[in-house]
Amino acid sequence: MDISSNNTPVITSTPSMHRAWSMYDWANSAYNLIITSTIFPAYYEAITTVRGKDDAILNDKVSFFGHTIKNDTLFGYSIGAAYLVIAILSPILSSIADYKGNKKRFMQLFCYIGSVACCGLYFFNKNTLEAGIILSAFGAIGYCGSLVFYNAYLPEIAYEEERDKVSAQGFAYGYVGSVLLQIICFVFVLKPQWFGITDASFAPRISFVLVGLWWAGFAQITFFRLPKGVPAVKQHKNSLLVHGFVELSKVFVQIKKMPVLKTYLGAFFFYSMGVQTVMLVATLFGKKELHLQTAQLIAVILVIQIVAIAGAYIMAKLADLFGNLQVLLFVVFIWIGTCVAAYFTYTAMQFYIVAVIVGLVMGGIQSLSRSTYSKLMPPTHDTASFFSFYDVTEKVAIVIGMVTFAFIGSIMDMRSAIISLITFFAMGALILYVAIRKGKPLTPERGPSI
Repeated sequence: MDISSNNTPVITSTPSMHRAWSMYDWANSAYNLIITSTIFPAYYEAITTVRGKDDAILNDKVSFFGHTIKNDTLFGYSIGAAYLVIAILSPILSSIADYKGNKKRFMQLFCYIGSVACCGLYFFNKNTLEAGIILSAFGAIGYCGSLVFYNAYLPEIAYEEERDKVSAQGFAYGYVGSVLLQIICFVFVLKPQWFGITDASFAPRISFVLVGLWWAGFAQITFFRLPKGVPAVKQHKNSLLVHGFVELSKVFVQIKKMPVLKTYLGAFFFYSMGVQTVMLVATLFGKKELHLQTAQLIAVILVIQIVAIAGAYIMAKLADLFGNLQVLLFVVFIWIGTCVAAYFTYTAMQFYIVAVIVGLVMGGIQSLSRSTYSKLMPPTHDTASFFSFYDVTEKVAIVIGMVTFAFIGSIMDMRSAIISLITFFAMGALILYVAIRKGKPLTPERGPSI
């Protein structure tokens, strides 16, 4: 990125730059699919649950540093803690990145933290529960931390009218890349005898290593092509540790003066509680509530990923026709219906149908949320600070969503916890409707509302 004489960023937008940027989605989405959604949750549930001959759960409690807790509750709390760490670190890191002009360095740092953590999960078994949980949390920190800086590049490598398409392209690359690695890991898990594997735990553990290598390896394409960045012109009056939160408060002040953006972020906060929680707990729900086999779960998650590719592009096209906020509202209503359907899901076929619908709207809502924010935010070279605010909003939402879901699940069950997700989506839909009603030019120079 270059900075013009009036301190406005000069955008470097080329198809090759868009492809290189999108390749990071290809690289890190393997983590999101295999570690977050499929093999790791299934493996974790298998080694922490004692079942009877009829597959009934005899014991699903584990000991974590001397504390007895349900396995799905521990999983939820650990992921929530990881996202909370990122929410706290993000303002500090984005401040340093904007000041030093080294977004790429921080993106690399978190990429490698996540990659190494995934490789370390090879040693995770029922006797190393604490280490496994900590490594999975570091994997989440690496994944989310790198995305702060990855997302911040979008306004620098694509013009406003291109961002829906480029954002969708990134998610599409991510779904394709993650599915390819998932298929490779799928073969190891389902047909270990083809490779002379006799240890049932080896296939999932080697899958974790493959995720780490895939993530760090393909990320090199992105790192080679993305611009290094330009240091900030202004000197900071505060220390870099404090300055991040000062910058965050400045961003908040700017956002308060932009009614559509402010209202949109409120909606994004609530529906993100639901979207991310669904993605994080879907596999455990299938295992614990429906007693689905690992092979069934991996297969259905693969279908979700493939459908999500189409969903990302369909939503981007619909946004061109009807407007971003209108399409987001439509998608959130679909999420509400999907959660209601999940509450009444008791068979594998019902789960498959719900999963396909989730896939269709999952890619669309993530891609469109990111591009909508990039289009609503004011022109600035402090993109990391603005996307840090976006990221903190999302991460705090995930923490609340996961902790709420885990808490309700601990005192009732996972099915009852779905009601909380419906509430989150309903709040998001209501606030999105208000944002649409406020739809007017953001500022005289920004043009019509989206």
